[in-house]
Formats: sequence, C-alpha cells, structure tokens
Amino acid sequence: MKTVPVITAPEAAALVKSGQTLLVGGFGMTGNPVHLVHALAETDVQDLTYVANNVSEPGLSGGRLLRNRQLKKAVGSYFTSNPEAVKANQEGWLDVQLLPQGTLAEAIRAGGAGLGGFFTPTAAGTLIADGADTRTLNGQEMVFVPAIRGDVAFVRAWRADTAGNLQYRLTEQNFNRAMATAADLVIAEVEEIVEVGQIPPEQVHTPGLYVDYLVQAHLSPEFLGSSANVKGGAKKVDEARMQMARRALRELKPGDVVNLGIGVPTLVADLITPGHGVTLHTENGMLGVGPAPEDGGAMDYPVNAGKIPVTALPGASYFDSADSFAMIRGRHVDVAIMGGLQVDAHGNLANWAVPGKPLLGVGGAMDLASGARKLIITMSHTDPDGSPKIVPECTLPLTTRGAVDMVITDKAVFEFVAGQLTLTELMPGATLEEVRAGTGAAFVEALPAAAAAPA
Repeated sequence: MKTVPVITAPEAAALVKSGQTLLVGGFGMTGNPVHLVHALAETDVQDLTYVANNVSEPGLSGGRLLRNRQLKKAVGSYFTSNPEAVKANQEGWLDVQLLPQGTLAEAIRAGGAGLGGFFTPTAAGTLIADGADTRTLNGQEMVFVPAIRGDVAFVRAWRADTAGNLQYRLTEQNFNRAMATAADLVIAEVEEIVEVGQIPPEQVHTPGLYVDYLVQAHLSPEFLGSSANVKGGAKKVDEARMQMARRALRELKPGDVVNLGIGVPTLVADLITPGHGVTLHTENGMLGVGPAPEDGGAMDYPVNAGKIPVTALPGASYFDSADSFAMIRGRHVDVAIMGGLQVDAHGNLANWAVPGKPLLGVGGAMDLASGARKLIITMSHTDPDGSPKIVPECTLPLTTRGAVDMVITDKAVFEFVAGQLTLTELMPGATLEEVRAGTGAAFVEALPAAAAAPA
C-alpha cells in the first residue's frame, strides 16, 4: 500500500500556482482547511479561482485570501456570508459565479466522477438558469450544469492513516468528500495521522487513492468563526414569530423527514419533542438533528445549515453535501419549512434576493423549494412599509415556480387548494379585515364559520 507524504502547510501552499483553480472544503468554518489556506495567504500567489460554498468569514480562511486580493473569481452558493466578498464584487475586482448549493456540490462530484455535467430541475425558470441549456426530461424542465474540477483541492479531515485514507468527524464531510475527488492535486489537512489499519475500513470516508499529501494541523476554537460557540447564533424570538413556528409544527406528522430553513423555521426545531416522531434534515450533511446544546461549539458538536452547533439524536447519521442534496432532489424529504419574501397566486416563491442588495447568495433554497414533497413558507404578512408579501405575481427574482403548498404569516394561513390561493385560518389576534387589506393577491375564503363571522 502506498505511503502518502506528510508535509508542512507552507510546503503545501508552495504547490499552488498563480492562475489555478482551488477547491476548498468546509461549510462556513466547519471542516475548513484553514491552516492550508492561511499558509497560502502568506505567499505571492495571485489570480486564483476559488471554489467553495462561500468565501469563509472576514479574515478567516478564504476571507484572508480575499483581503490580500489573491482571488480573481469565486464560485459558490452564498457569498453574502462574507460582506467583504460582496464589497469586492461591487468594486469590480472579484468576479463571482453563483450556484445553488446542491448544484455546486453535485457539479464537484460530477467533476470527480469524470462526467461532463448533468441536468437538474433546481433553478429552472430563475435568473440563475439564464443562458443555460434547458430541456424537458420526463415531463420536468431541467437545466444543464457543467461539471467542476480544480487544479488543487484543500480539504480537512479529522483523521488520516499513512496511506491517505481519510475519516471525517460529525458534519465535517460537507464539501470535503466531493472535493477530494475532483482536483489534480489533493492536499488533506488532518488533526491526527495514524498507522494503516487504525481506521476501520467501514469508517474510511475518502479512500487514500485520492490523496496526494497530508498536513497535520490542530484545530482550535479561534478558527471556527461564528460556529465556535452556540451563543454566537442566538435567535431573535418574539410572540408573532413563535406563533408562526407553533402553527408550522402542527403540519408535521410522525415519521416525517423535515428540513428547516433559517429564520422563523429554525424556531420549529426548539418545539419538536421526541413524541412528535419527526426527523430533522440539514443540507450540510445530517439526519437526526437535535436541539442546540446549552454551551459549546463546533469543536464538540455538529452544526446545522445556519452554522449553529446542534446535538445529534439517537439514530442520527452524517453524510456529505452532495448526498444531502440528492436526498432533497430525489424527493426523500417530506416537508421543507422556509422563509419568504414573496409568494404569489400561482404558488411561486421568491426568497433569495433581498430588494436593494446584490444577488450573491442563494444557498440551498432553490434545491429545497423544488425538491421537498411539501413546501411551507413562514413570513410576515407585509413588509415594514405595509406592502403585501402575498402578491398576484412575484416581482422579486424567483426561487421556484408553483411549489408552495402553504403560507403561514403572522396574520393568516393560506393553502393552495385545487391550485387556488385559499385562506383557511386566521392567526390569533388577527381579523379578516386586516388579512383582506394586507393581501395583494385574490384569494378564496374558506374559514370556519365562527372565524369568518363578523365580530
């Protein structure tokens, strides 16, 4: 069996050349090969194309390369998590290519598998798909996405053996597994290097044939950014938001696999008890998400899609981001609960492009909105200026078309019944007159008699 050379981080950085495409694993700072990237930031390498879910956090990992202006292009799904990346794009010196998160993961996996690309329903009919080859396959509109490969991949694993076999910890598989297959030169930063045989074969996540070099580097909380402690992700809670969360919870049935978006949907997780029989899914690679711990961070716990440390329930499992989104696109997720900016009378959703802000962050929203069997949207009934968020036609860039099943606002519950937007419930304290005045789209009223009767 081969022996993979063990080198230092500066020696690894010296293998990267200006103008190359660099794949960097991690979801936020979890599973991020931060030591390798920081070593690269000490070199004079320039004009890199940086492929990762995002450009890390300000001053950390890819964020350090960005500050040094060593990047010319970034390919990812959520650049708004680093305001410095947004500013660099606005100033014109950083080119960005925005892809839905599941599309990004699958494009990297396709590159590692020697495929030219693939067709996906994600993003069909949206701005993201403009100019793409679009076809109808099996009755569904799909968009062609070219595969992604890199010259060099930096990945982070928890353990390696001397043959280069890698074992990941908790939710640290994320993009690392696919990226380890999709570059001409793969360098793995690891916490521990052991002898061959000390990682059981069934616990090898990346076989050593993919790995060219190992770098041993110890992780510490200062490299975990906002995931270093659960208290860094404290949620804003008020009664109106909790009412929406409690109402959404009523839609979940025992046995459901459920994905919760950020914002109000994350509050649902705190309401779920073992008695509900619900399994929570997070797109960065976990089934069986439990409540947030009282204290601690990503050194001790997995993280969810909001990069918040969580616990794992009995029977939980971990996997990589490509597998996670395959579950979503394959319609194995029963319910997705997401926030929204607009929903229209046709069941279209807009929730990724904030008015007046750059279109630089989509994350997993498009995959989830089109892939879950049931889509529930939670949002305030109107914008702060009183403008309706339930509208005749979405005026904001679409996330998905015709996929919304239910809308829960702070004023009302709407369902799409036989394709028609239908008011089925008033929220506590709301009146029918308020709902009529604050709803831009025409709707059918199907309230229980007592609720519909005038006060």
